[in-house]
Amino acid sequence: MKPKKNPNKDENKNRSLYFFIGLALAMLLTYVALEWKTYDTTHGYDTSMNVIDELIEEVPIIKHFKTPPPPPPPVAPEIIEVISDDDDTIETIIVSTESNHEEPILKIEDIQVEEIVENPIVPWITIEDVPVFPGCENEKDKRACFQKMIRKHINKNFRYPKRAQEIGLEGKVHTMFIIQKDGSIGQVQMRGPHKALELEAARIINKLPKMKPGKQRGNPVKVPFTIPITFKLQ
Repeated sequence: MKPKKNPNKDENKNRSLYFFIGLALAMLLTYVALEWKTYDTTHGYDTSMNVIDELIEEVPIIKHFKTPPPPPPPVAPEIIEVISDDDDTIETIIVSTESNHEEPILKIEDIQVEEIVENPIVPWITIEDVPVFPGCENEKDKRACFQKMIRKHINKNFRYPKRAQEIGLEGKVHTMFIIQKDGSIGQVQMRGPHKALELEAARIINKLPKMKPGKQRGNPVKVPFTIPITFKLQ
């Protein structure tokens, strides 16, 4: 049988050399693999975060105003007048508020109290003694007689204004007057739809006669009275 290997050649001659060369190549490839670096071609930030800074509201224009300079300080007079002590100058006299023990003490009987006279206005509903219309002195129900005589006076002196007739003006005028402490009529007030009607109502009220004043606790007082006057065309 013929041998497959050549006996003249020694295959283990450079075996150790090849081992070290392979080991060196393996270590080099390992080092290169560990130190290998790669870089991304894209940027390192997100473009979606780029927000355009836009102002929604208009920024007001700031105006700077210059304040005027302060006024100069007052200048002291160059000449100073010196007043001698001989001049008679009026001085302020300060009166002491402390009590003087030498003054006599007043008794309660010596003190005079002034009564304040009031002029109250008592409403028609709460007045004790109503004003008495002329002709109602002997009537038992003076309130009803007063109202009856007031209406009779209005009907007697009523006169439709010509100006209101021409323009066809109608309405109700509310009148209010005060029967004074002496029985006279005063402080007449009107409120109506037209000035012409108010003037006619005032004329009628001012023609009321003098009455006996109303009394509260036996003293004459002012008493207000209100009555409407109706103007209606036939």
